[in-house]
Amino acid sequence: MASTRRQFVLGSLGASAAALSTFPRAALAAGYPERPITFICPWPPGGTADVTMRALCVAAARQLGQPVVVDNRAGASGMLGMKALAGAKPDGYTIGQVPISVTRFSQLGTVQLDPLKDLSFIARTSGQTFGIAVRPDAPWKTLKEFAAAAKAHPGKLTYGSAGIGGATHVGMEEFALAAGVQFNHIPYKGGAPALQDLLGGQIDALADSSSWAPHVKAGKLRLLATWGEKRTQDFPDVPTLREQGFDVVVDAPNGVGAPKGLEPAVERRLREAFKAAAASAEFIAACGRIDAPLMYLDGPDYEKYVAATYRKETELIERLKLKELMAKG
Repeated sequence: MASTRRQFVLGSLGASAAALSTFPRAALAAGYPERPITFICPWPPGGTADVTMRALCVAAARQLGQPVVVDNRAGASGMLGMKALAGAKPDGYTIGQVPISVTRFSQLGTVQLDPLKDLSFIARTSGQTFGIAVRPDAPWKTLKEFAAAAKAHPGKLTYGSAGIGGATHVGMEEFALAAGVQFNHIPYKGGAPALQDLLGGQIDALADSSSWAPHVKAGKLRLLATWGEKRTQDFPDVPTLREQGFDVVVDAPNGVGAPKGLEPAVERRLREAFKAAAASAEFIAACGRIDAPLMYLDGPDYEKYVAATYRKETELIERLKLKELMAKG
């Protein structure tokens, strides 16, 4: 009888411990969010991703009933912030922007994570309009003139990008390969400081998402080409790379993710909030100011997109010999 009672007590204690171990997370999920949420932006303040993500966070905060505070973690072409995001506690209080280039950098070994195993995907939100911009006093009026100058002086013309191996660096190297030229690449921690150096005359050209847009409209920069499938709404007179004889198309949508292991209720709450935020007036306006297309996908479809991009990046790494480029720095 004593043995039976002891087994009953131990069994009850074990059941109670199990219930207590699951109760806190479930209870927290039910009341989520109860405090401000940190949103890691892996780029410096003032860049296109930072500006649009801040507008997105304002709209998401309204849906969630708590502030969504942007934390800029710039460096390593966005991968410092990506590493911080993947390593955070999966409680829904640390989320962030996921640069699609993580599918490339994870294979190159720049960041030690697997995006499909280490991240939860909340929403794909918008795309980016990439382009090549120069100062208005530059001697090149067209992209072909720019390419001809690069061919005549291999490695002399400089261009800035948001970092080695990022979408703008890779896109520019694809263009260089198609044009049969060689540039001198100057990597920055983000597009904003690269833009400032172009405006200040420290570099010859900028390869970036549309941080250049307001400056082109103001006549402070000249846009030589955009990189999409078709011309942009804001710059209908500027031809694409493909239209100018270079078969290169670059697209790198932004999205929102979290560490893997979110409670299902928390993940649903975030997906609902960012779906509404992506359709908000302030986010649409922020995207419109930099000619960034809206490209919303819900979490599960966004995850499928990331998986498909991962497979495409495997081929791109080999074709552009990116491992060798990364080794050269």
